[in-house]
Amino acid sequence: MPIYAYKCSACGHQKEAIQKMSDAPLTTCPECGKETLTKQVTAAGFQLKGTGWYVTDFRGGNSPSSSSGGSGSGDS
Repeated sequence: MPIYAYKCSACGHQKEAIQKMSDAPLTTCPECGKETLTKQVTAAGFQLKGTGWYVTDFRGGNSPSSSSGGSGSGDS
């Protein structure tokens, strides 16, 4: 389940909540009790590492990019 970040616009209290995607967003601030809690935009909780994926990675047979042994041609 995703972790959502919330912030109260009245008192500035910040909160994180684990919720289902189908759950309604929280609106009541646990600190001041006002209906001013809003969902914040945050960074994703995962990172993709490596050289990346290319259209040729999943094709059958040999391809020029897989036989070169490097990620670039070295032209700088």
